[in-house]
Amino acid sequence: MAATVLLGGIVGVFDPRMAADMLIYLTVAQLWNLLSGYAGLVSVGQQAFVGLGGYAFTYAATALAVPTLAALVLGGVAGLGAAILASVFIFRLKGAYFAIGTWVVAEICRLTVAITPALGGGSGTSLPVNVVKALGASREARDLAFLAIAMALALVTMAGIMLFLRSRYGLALVAVRDSERAAEALGVDALKIKRAVYIGVAFATALLGGLIFLIKLRMTPDAAFSVLDWTAYVLFITIIGGSGRIEGPFIGTVIFFALRAALAGFGPVYLVILGAVAIAVMLFAPGGVWGLIHARTGWELFPTRRRRL
Repeated sequence: MAATVLLGGIVGVFDPRMAADMLIYLTVAQLWNLLSGYAGLVSVGQQAFVGLGGYAFTYAATALAVPTLAALVLGGVAGLGAAILASVFIFRLKGAYFAIGTWVVAEICRLTVAITPALGGGSGTSLPVNVVKALGASREARDLAFLAIAMALALVTMAGIMLFLRSRYGLALVAVRDSERAAEALGVDALKIKRAVYIGVAFATALLGGLIFLIKLRMTPDAAFSVLDWTAYVLFITIIGGSGRIEGPFIGTVIFFALRAALAGFGPVYLVILGAVAIAVMLFAPGGVWGLIHARTGWELFPTRRRRL
């Protein structure tokens, strides 16, 4: 939240919607960081769960008349179910093949939604006014409600990740990432724990997908399953900040939004600059910005390792 206030000072005004947007990207990046940085599962298909969560929320809130907050939970459940089904197949793949498999799953989801008339088909769908106004009569009230929901999801996600990483299951997960064969020799069920993390991350990402499209009010298959918005930008945030460290996505989110605000008027050049920054960081600071800070100071704002006294 402090970062959103700081960036608000940079761009000239504090905007609750921008703050909610920052919290959403931060949370999605933390989830991808758990999946890749800690579990060693490089996914380029997390947009599948953003899109499924958004569409499931929209359908539940409109066609089924489910209350707004309950519909958000149903969006998460849709992502959970899809991840359980997808994991049966993609966990037969390893390394780069796993990454490609996650992208294929996302494309299957996008194409399925695009040919489903009940979900608006290729032209997309919009939220009715009553769904949005359930969170507040005025735009200001709704913006604050969006911010409150985004903040709650960010805090719950962060707390869940911290508790998980400090548990014996988190220790087992890091052991699997470092050496799957050695971890299995010590009795760790590598497939089971990685699959559980994948499914849990999918549920939380789909919850955020519902919130994203509650804020945007309209969705199309291309926007809902955008690899640029919900995977490429998230990878940029995590890599810039520092993968495998909880502090990394915080710094990465601030840098990403600062660059976006500063370069918004440059059109496609903005994407070129983002790519150049990402390449420079990978070449000269593989651990990201927080990796450099940690190497020089030893600071750990969110310690996840247990220390023996």
